[in-house]
Amino acid sequence: MSDTRPTLLQALGICLEEYEYPHTVEFLPITSDLQPLKMAYMDIPPDKEPNGKTVVLFHGKAFGCYYFRNVIEALTGAGYRVVAPDQIGWGKSPKPDIHYSFQLLAANTAALLDHLGITDVAVLGHSTAGMTATRFALTYPDRVTHLVLEDPLGLADYRTGIPPQSEETLYDHEIHWTDPAVIRGYVKGYFVHPEPKIWEPLADVLVRVTLSPDYHRWARSAALTFQMIYQQPVRYEYQRLAPAVLLITGADDHTVPLGQYASPAEAARLGDFTALSAAAAQDIPHAKRVVIPDCGHIPHLEYPNQFLAELLPFLAS
Repeated sequence: MSDTRPTLLQALGICLEEYEYPHTVEFLPITSDLQPLKMAYMDIPPDKEPNGKTVVLFHGKAFGCYYFRNVIEALTGAGYRVVAPDQIGWGKSPKPDIHYSFQLLAANTAALLDHLGITDVAVLGHSTAGMTATRFALTYPDRVTHLVLEDPLGLADYRTGIPPQSEETLYDHEIHWTDPAVIRGYVKGYFVHPEPKIWEPLADVLVRVTLSPDYHRWARSAALTFQMIYQQPVRYEYQRLAPAVLLITGADDHTVPLGQYASPAEAARLGDFTALSAAAAQDIPHAKRVVIPDCGHIPHLEYPNQFLAELLPFLAS
């Protein structure tokens, strides 16, 4: 049976101009590769008596910070200020043709915090943003009090099991990644127990973007950021992480970026989050490791109560 749902969807601009975020979005002017850009972000105040602490949320590759709605509500309800940027190349931020690096994303985030007058922060990075958050903590160790890595990519060096791919190959894949059924299956696969009310809205965003006349720019940015993940490992630097680290993963997460270019055996090794997180926790000086059973790649959506039950006490410690 064909999937008719996407035919009911309207196109989205590649900066998600028509998509409503859970809180007000502002923009910070920055420059990258001599290009003037504007980085989108949400700055959400506490809902109750402020505790004087700020949490920065780093989103994964397939999403913008809109998918952190429940985490934002929990944090602001506990007295935290929350800063949630869409990194350049994602969400409501532009999709420029630049040299993407985790160092650049970290520096842009530091510039945003300087703009907001924020010094010390706790940091949460999900998926690809586990690499961004790690680089941020390594570059600005005096600013990070707590580091949360939620099903982070970068638990392995993907170059050890995946052959290098040209930018032309990666772009060709992205520009043809437009079949609604394929996209919906991809997002659904992030969950062990996929509830439509959770995964379908996430998939709809990706489907609607493919309908944009500027989708080629989105695809180019996506290809370049896959190269960033592949070429810029952080795994060898875990022993230098200074803050307390909460490493939380789903027991049934097997996500591998560019895994379609790996052999089945290498894809299985590089996607074994349980084994990889156990090894990583041995190298991180101050690590607490939590594995959520029967859970996939996005614990904060699939098992929000368990995720928050680990997150909030850790941040308060």
